[in-house]
Amino acid sequence: MMRLQKYLASCGVASRRGAEEIIAAGRVQVNGVTVTEMGTSVEEYDDEVTVDGKAVYPEEKKVYILLSKPKGYVTTATDPQGRPTVLDLVDVKERVFPVGRLDLNTEGLLILTNDGEFANKMMHPRYECEKTYFVRLAEPLGEDGVAQLRKGVWIEEEQFMTSPATVVRKDENKFSVTIREGKKRQVRRMFEAVGSKVLYLRRTAIGELRDTKLEKGKWRYLTPDEVKYLISYANGKR
Repeated sequence: MMRLQKYLASCGVASRRGAEEIIAAGRVQVNGVTVTEMGTSVEEYDDEVTVDGKAVYPEEKKVYILLSKPKGYVTTATDPQGRPTVLDLVDVKERVFPVGRLDLNTEGLLILTNDGEFANKMMHPRYECEKTYFVRLAEPLGEDGVAQLRKGVWIEEEQFMTSPATVVRKDENKFSVTIREGKKRQVRRMFEAVGSKVLYLRRTAIGELRDTKLEKGKWRYLTPDEVKYLISYANGKR
């Protein structure tokens, strides 16, 4: 027996947290019956599980993809507003999904996979997977604002205190920022909290994974060594 959200993750539908959202939305049926309870268990080879009316099965081959996301794409599998999604940029036969999110106007590195357990660990706050961003502001930011970011700032909309960020000044209004959480629009909101507006935002690294040669809108498979590193990283082995 396997918990339904874990089963959906093994099918490449979403991470376990993403699968919980799909279940709660009433999009999943087990043997023809809509299920919304998180505690539901299924038999991997005996029960029929469908999502949006389509049967799903565990993925045998795990794939790991690195995408350089451009502006104008949402980081979801589908979008009710009909906007293009990051999946429109990737042509693979496996059913992959994004690991975490970058907002519509943010560019940069994004991992896609069909490995739900891996994705769950990469996104779980307990593992504090670092993400680094290049930030360009509308106006210069003084040292007081930088010091606040390094200490942690209060995000009023989320009622959330950020962890101390690593902030490296590149110019008067350009910075490299490394954070360990993944709240919605977190970097933009952090700078808003110290009175600054972000004009341009690009994720440049996930842990120590970087690729400065990957062009916007392009993707590639991660190398075996990169996959090994990320799995180790997701398991907390730094």
